[in-house]
Amino acid sequence: MGVHLGDFAQARTLQWSELTNKVVAVDAYNTLYQFLSSIRQADGTPLMDSKGRMTGHLTGLFYRSVKWLEAGVKPVFVFDGKPPELKRRTLNERKERKVIAEENRLSAIEEGRTEDAKRYAQQTSKLTPEMAAQAKSLLDALGIPHLQAPSEGEAQAAELVINGSAWASASQDFDSLLFGCPRLVRNLSVSGRRKVPRKNDYIQVEPELLELDALLKANSLTRPQLIWLGMLVGTDFNTGVMGIGPVKAMKLVAGADSFKTIIARLPESAQSKKSEIDGESIAGLEAWEEIEQFFLHPPILSAEQAKFQFRQIDQPKVVSLLCNEFDFSQERVTRTLDAFLKQQKEKGGQTSLGDW
Repeated sequence: MGVHLGDFAQARTLQWSELTNKVVAVDAYNTLYQFLSSIRQADGTPLMDSKGRMTGHLTGLFYRSVKWLEAGVKPVFVFDGKPPELKRRTLNERKERKVIAEENRLSAIEEGRTEDAKRYAQQTSKLTPEMAAQAKSLLDALGIPHLQAPSEGEAQAAELVINGSAWASASQDFDSLLFGCPRLVRNLSVSGRRKVPRKNDYIQVEPELLELDALLKANSLTRPQLIWLGMLVGTDFNTGVMGIGPVKAMKLVAGADSFKTIIARLPESAQSKKSEIDGESIAGLEAWEEIEQFFLHPPILSAEQAKFQFRQIDQPKVVSLLCNEFDFSQERVTRTLDAFLKQQKEKGGQTSLGDW
């Protein structure tokens, strides 16, 4: 879910030509969850193979990755590692929401509310370690590199951009900016269309670029102040202060030289709500010092440890994995790969990603 910075994150439309030959660090879990949520049957039932295994993540990963490659994008997928203890509450809340969504889905099916059933089904998506391993195997076959972050994938993606290994990170969440990522690409989808929630309508969506320096300058913020703003409205590591939205948070952060200064500025109604954990800290701001330090100094791989390279697509391996193992249509998979390899050949005979 991440922090909500949309009100202050001025983005510009990004042309696909600007991404040609650019390495983009993709938040793998964020992307795979999108596929699991959106790639479903009409009633919300997930796509599955003959063995009952979900395949939406592989469907999305294959076709989206090939489209990216056709557009000249060079993706490197970064997978989450061990979540920090700070994230335990968020993860527990997500599990609870999935349970509730499943109950609502079953009720909607029983009452014949197909559209509602599909909407609730999208909220029940789970990405297991086995599914992540399957995604990595597919990426290997496609010649697309992937990295295993020691902790938060977005922190590692941000580091790849900071050290010059990637041009930008790609995620729908804004967390990369709090981790110091210079450039964040959102809506990195070739389809250009997105369904409007609860409506039988679609809107045009274009990739957009957010630059950290521009965001900070436009809002007269330092990076620590951006982190403090995120902590006030809520991050994956804290719930935020009740009654404090982005606008109020910006006023509280303005000119502050420490988070203690901000705490002192909080309205009495917030100050009176103490944490049930220790009775001292403001509710929603438990362990704020630890959260601040996590954003500033997250566990990451060094540039040397995070080296990667692009390789040539192993077409037989892709076909074997998707078609023989997971029941994909061999005709469609082969047609997609042939079209991509033909395109690369027409561009100059390059079928090896490593030659880019």
